[in-house]
Amino acid sequence: MPKKKTGARKKAENRREREKQIRASRANIDLAKHPCNASMECDKCQRRQKNRAFCYFCNSVQKLPICAQCGKTKCMMKSSDCVIKHAGVYSTGLAMVGAICDFCEAWVCHGRKCLSTHACICPLADAECIECERSVWDHGGRIFACSFCHNFLCEDDQFEHQASCQVLEAETFKCVSCNRLGQHSCLRCKACFCDDHVRSKVFKQEKGKEPPCPKCGHETQQTKDLSMSTRSLKFGRQTGGEDADGASGYDAYWKSLSASKAGDAGDREDECDEYEAEDDDEDENDEGGKDSDTETTDVFSNLNLGRTYASGYAHYEEPED
Repeated sequence: MPKKKTGARKKAENRREREKQIRASRANIDLAKHPCNASMECDKCQRRQKNRAFCYFCNSVQKLPICAQCGKTKCMMKSSDCVIKHAGVYSTGLAMVGAICDFCEAWVCHGRKCLSTHACICPLADAECIECERSVWDHGGRIFACSFCHNFLCEDDQFEHQASCQVLEAETFKCVSCNRLGQHSCLRCKACFCDDHVRSKVFKQEKGKEPPCPKCGHETQQTKDLSMSTRSLKFGRQTGGEDADGASGYDAYWKSLSASKAGDAGDREDECDEYEAEDDDEDENDEGGKDSDTETTDVFSNLNLGRTYASGYAHYEEPED
């Protein structure tokens, strides 16, 4: 029988497991929490942007630069890792920096480890927005990663892209190679694969993970775990029917479009005719009112009311007898 584990042995194993997880988490830092992608507010123009050596808007140098690798703003000289020695003095500002990263455009401190490793493992080395195709140097915002396809996104397109990312390029959930239902979906290729066609000779499947996409090698996910939707067409060859005789079957679409335009034009003509008829009726009513006024004046023209004030006769003009 195996020996029973003592309390000290259990604690040691748990400590080693926690240290292993901490080391793994240090290597896999979330892109939004990485120091080179941290949020920064310019000291001069007060505009918020990504961590940069120079302001994207006014090109001013910041008073407290942040290291793109370790994220510190002050070097306290606790170790002998500094390339520039400053014994007994805390260095801040430009005295702390040692280089500027060409990829993330941020300061790197004068620590030997940061200077030698950051350029090789910079997470923004090939960061280009999948929607607008802008790199770090082309806009001032931060860089994010899509939660589904894990492509880079700028700060302007991150919400719009993720809202429409789970849409397949096909009209059904069937496998792209056969007619069976696709159980594995690649969110980069926007395609589904069955259990047989998801296997690839080029990309090997790691133990405990989902099989990679046979096209791009990206890790696939279960279709039932996603909110996938299919592509829908509002017009195209499907609306033309089987015996459509136009270019690629679009003839019926253009005919229906012209018919709808003609119908709209006919409705507009009917409305114009109705408006003209109403105007004619109003004119006739106005003319009828004028005729009635003239008839009324003709009836009372021969009526004699005698001497009145309205006829221009006043009481003080009466002749004295």
